[in-house]
Amino acid sequence: MKELAADGIPVTVSLRVLKLSRAPYYRWLRQPVTPTELCEAYRANALHDAHLDDPEFGSRLLADEAAAAGEGMCDRTSWRICHDNQWFSMFGIKRGKNGKRPGPAVHDDLIERDFTADDVNELWLTDITEHPTDEGKLYLCAVKDAFSGRIVGYSIDSRLKARLAVNALNNAVARREDVAGCIVHSDRGSQFRARSFIHALDQHRLIGSMGQVGAAGDNAAMESFFALLQKNVLNRQRWRTREELRIAIIPPQAGGAPTWIERTYHRRRRQARLGRLTPIEYETIMSPAVTLAA
Repeated sequence: MKELAADGIPVTVSLRVLKLSRAPYYRWLRQPVTPTELCEAYRANALHDAHLDDPEFGSRLLADEAAAAGEGMCDRTSWRICHDNQWFSMFGIKRGKNGKRPGPAVHDDLIERDFTADDVNELWLTDITEHPTDEGKLYLCAVKDAFSGRIVGYSIDSRLKARLAVNALNNAVARREDVAGCIVHSDRGSQFRARSFIHALDQHRLIGSMGQVGAAGDNAAMESFFALLQKNVLNRQRWRTREELRIAIIPPQAGGAPTWIERTYHRRRRQARLGRLTPIEYETIMSPAVTLAA
């Protein structure tokens, strides 16, 4: 339109030929970029920065990161912007069955799929996952506090033995200290039915609990954590050594920058059930003394 006007063609004639209204054209001429479009651009920029920092985050978590950066928006707006720009979270690979049948339970199911707790160290969930490397499989046993979703203990080993579960439990007890009476819920894996694990429960005055055979929902809250771990860490690349994968999951034993569990899951991944707080933030608010001790 500007070029036609520069050639001597009146704007009125051009608008009539193109069947356009005068008011929108002059409004655009005064302000080519509207406040709505500018706001959308700032939001998209904040979401893009968060996506580059953590490609595994979905639109809801990206919205939380954008809000923390000063660009708040609802989940639907975040989803629309991410969908339009094809900023998608990574997808996990389904785990297959190994054909093994669990043995008999040594504890009753004390929680019956109620994965809620009113305080820290009231209900812990535990399970084991595995992932291949070029050197062979690496096994991780984690212990999760149902109150905040925080991983309070973990153990990694190249062999799937009972000591893997025992070490994870001892690690959790060492971090939390006052744990007497806490329920520890697991599946019917042989590591959790081993005499050494039962002895560790009794030693720390913990109460064992087990789900039913073939019922994945009986430990769904723990399975959901491992699903996140698979998407965000395990399936992102091919791992050459067990040590390389171990460092990606948890911090090195002696110093070093914290990795996915400590850096992202505990301190950056906000959860809707916690009021959009991270596990660390939730425990700091609800039970600060325990958080400082841990």
